[in-house]
Amino acid sequence: MFEDNAEFGLGLRLGADARHQAATRVARSLAGVLGDDLVAALVTADQTTETGIFDQRARVIEARKRLVAAGSPGAAAMLPLLDSLIRKSVWIVGGDGWAYDIGFGGLDHVLATGRDVNILVLDTEVYSNTGGQASKATPRGAVAKFAAAGKSSGKKDLGMIAMAYGNVYVAQIAVGANMTQTVKALAEAESYPGPSLVIAYSPCIAHGFDLAKQTDHQKAAAASGYWPLYRFDPRLAASEDKPFALDSRPPSIPFKEFAATEARFSMLASADPERSEELLKAGQEDIDERRRYYEQLAGLERGLPGEEVTV
Repeated sequence: MFEDNAEFGLGLRLGADARHQAATRVARSLAGVLGDDLVAALVTADQTTETGIFDQRARVIEARKRLVAAGSPGAAAMLPLLDSLIRKSVWIVGGDGWAYDIGFGGLDHVLATGRDVNILVLDTEVYSNTGGQASKATPRGAVAKFAAAGKSSGKKDLGMIAMAYGNVYVAQIAVGANMTQTVKALAEAESYPGPSLVIAYSPCIAHGFDLAKQTDHQKAAAASGYWPLYRFDPRLAASEDKPFALDSRPPSIPFKEFAATEARFSMLASADPERSEELLKAGQEDIDERRRYYEQLAGLERGLPGEEVTV
């Protein structure tokens, strides 16, 4: 993806918001033509659900009929703006090389704006499109170009960085591991009236396993704790619910067992068993520590500013 992918998506959001504001102003000025009740419904409609958007589309159709019937210059000027009253969904889709690395500055800028933009990261944990080079998303111990002896450093936790803002919806998903959690996370991200970041586990050929079996493989990734599933919803900070939900069960298989099924880990075991053992041990420690940290987060109530927070 292009380095300015995030800024381009932000531009779409800003444009849609500007058109919505213009349409709102003109609609209010034409209350005599449209009717006070219809105008009020158009500009205050709750469009956070599919039903709400469907109802708004019906109102827009009715408004168009009334404007055409009026035939005035003001009514004609409003017609091109009507569709802007329907909530627009903006999704930015990119890979991990862009999101974690070369485009991270742009992604971070978009999250910091607080605008209603959804970002979906397809995380292959390597620069897949340019030959399989290691990136900041590549896990410890994996072999890749520029990490022929296994990557010695851990993977960047993009989700935790985004959660630090406090007003960003964040989720980590794996379709094969838990379809229900995936659908729920995407629906929550879409309905959230602010920035959202969804990180999707996306195995690729560089992982070195039969991709036809990736559903079972994704289940194993979650079962080992290698790919934890979670959701962070800032809206819950205003309620008694806890914003962070750890959707993964405690690991049931060791990381070493999971890693043995992928060539990017197992090839190092053949070439340098001692280093492989060292990195796999460190990788297991990473998983254990992250699990402990996420479990602590799942038990926290994150209150609004000025509110008392309990643990």
